[in-house]
Amino acid sequence: MIRIWPRSLAGQMALLVALALFVAQAINFAMLLRERRQIALEQVAGPAATRFVDAIERMAQGRPIRTDRGRVRLLAASPVRVHAPDEPAIASTLRGALIESGVPVGRIDTAIVPFDQSDDFARRLPARRRAWLQENGATLVIALQRPGGQWLVQRLPWVRRDPGLVWRLAGQTGVLFVVLLLPVLWIARRLSLPLRQLTAAAEQFGAGDPPAPLSADGPDDIARLIAAFNALTLRVRAMLDEKDRMLGAIGHDLRTPLAALRVRIESVDDDTDRARMADTVDEMNRTLDDILSLARLGRPSEPMTETDLAALVDAVVEDFRDLGAPVEFVEADRLPLRIRPSLMRRAVRNLIENAVKYGGGAIVRIEPSPRRVAIVVEDDGPGIPPDRLDDVFDPFTRLETSRNRDTGGIGLGLALARAIAREAGGDVTLTNRPGGGLAATVVLTR
Repeated sequence: MIRIWPRSLAGQMALLVALALFVAQAINFAMLLRERRQIALEQVAGPAATRFVDAIERMAQGRPIRTDRGRVRLLAASPVRVHAPDEPAIASTLRGALIESGVPVGRIDTAIVPFDQSDDFARRLPARRRAWLQENGATLVIALQRPGGQWLVQRLPWVRRDPGLVWRLAGQTGVLFVVLLLPVLWIARRLSLPLRQLTAAAEQFGAGDPPAPLSADGPDDIARLIAAFNALTLRVRAMLDEKDRMLGAIGHDLRTPLAALRVRIESVDDDTDRARMADTVDEMNRTLDDILSLARLGRPSEPMTETDLAALVDAVVEDFRDLGAPVEFVEADRLPLRIRPSLMRRAVRNLIENAVKYGGGAIVRIEPSPRRVAIVVEDDGPGIPPDRLDDVFDPFTRLETSRNRDTGGIGLGLALARAIAREAGGDVTLTNRPGGGLAATVVLTR
């Protein structure tokens, strides 16, 4: 579908002005044509009525009709054919003029016939005028019926069309469009430039160093909007800094008693109880790490680094192999990509961890393409109901409804993996495999 309405402010203003000019010129063109047609009717009907009145007066006085200009003839029948092209407006105008002159009016016939240079009136015209009429004009025949049944007939030049008028109007329209549209486009671009800069700053607002405040240029309304945006960014960044300080304090305050518990666990005599307590403390530490990582993901401290993605994924797989997990990696060529390696390693580890926990193992491979890279983690587990494939990305969402963390976790692994991928400009998707199992795919742009 072709989009006609432009998105930019400059384009919309230019289009509106162009449409307004087009409508105004169309109305002006219609009014001008109507006026010129009325003038043409009056120019034809007025002299024709005068000649008819003169001829009728001469006939009433018993004098011969003047034929020196070859315009009026007395005929026994109307020369106008029944189906000939006529001009009712001329007949109506002429009738009114004759009635005002006190001349009784009967039937009036009009017809437009091809221009004939052999007519008496045509021979008296200049050669250039005759040539012009031959191309652009015609002959107007007017027949006025007299009470006795005779007809007074005139043959007059008739301009069918004026090609110069169309070109003049087109030229005027072009000049108006150039004179008005160019300044409008320039003004609109000047007005929209601060808005474009504001849009770009809003889109780039996020992680990293704070951008320089925008210059409050443009009209007063736009300048106030930019100033308000600058103030808003300062307030938001202050809130984010305060959140980071609060999260750091929470993490420190929680890790301290966990470390103390870990030390006291060593004094428990029963090996089974001691191992369970240690596992619980470790699980609490991992949960705390996941929560803090998810909360701080919008402002990562790790810089973007050129990293071999294949080597990074292979290293994560090796970690699981060292723990005895059945995880395989399909060898891939070196694939340099600009990412945050620690965060990406954590996202891949979470996906493999889920595959091992729910599917008993995982097969990991990398699928590169010219514009993107996909990290695919497949398992042979039960999969996920299709209507829940998006729900599992919500934090603290678990398909396994028991309170056992060994079978259900806490519901942060997929949420954290997707958040990391989206922060890197990609995404994570889940699909059920046709033969059973689940495929988790991390898609990154190159």
